[in-house]
Amino acid sequence: MAKQDSARSCVAVVDDDDELRRSFARLLRASGMQPVTYASAEALLADTMRPQFDCLVLDIQLPGMSGLDLQEQLNAVAPGTPVVFITAYDDPRWRRRALAAGCAAFFDKGDAGREVLDAIRAVVKGSPRRT
Repeated sequence: MAKQDSARSCVAVVDDDDELRRSFARLLRASGMQPVTYASAEALLADTMRPQFDCLVLDIQLPGMSGLDLQEQLNAVAPGTPVVFITAYDDPRWRRRALAAGCAAFFDKGDAGREVLDAIRAVVKGSPRRT
């Protein structure tokens, strides 16, 4: 169920770039959300204490399991959690695959943080998808 108030929203950020994870965490905290960060898909999956997330922000290219593979695995066991993808290497095939799997939004890492934050807020509030 989508929350009406982003202040209680828990958002996972999965990216192997330490600085990007820290930046997203600061941005989400400043927006009143609770970020939980992971350096890999495997780290998120191994976290037996992970909360129920209101949104997942996933990098496409991760060491080991890709963000796309993580999305598919999570959809198989817990469908419905919105996914926002970010990537440094936008590829039309990845974009199509992500959209086909039901991602809420897809961004290049060069896109403004405000745009990504707006997309996260929209999915947390249950707004229509953006790409």
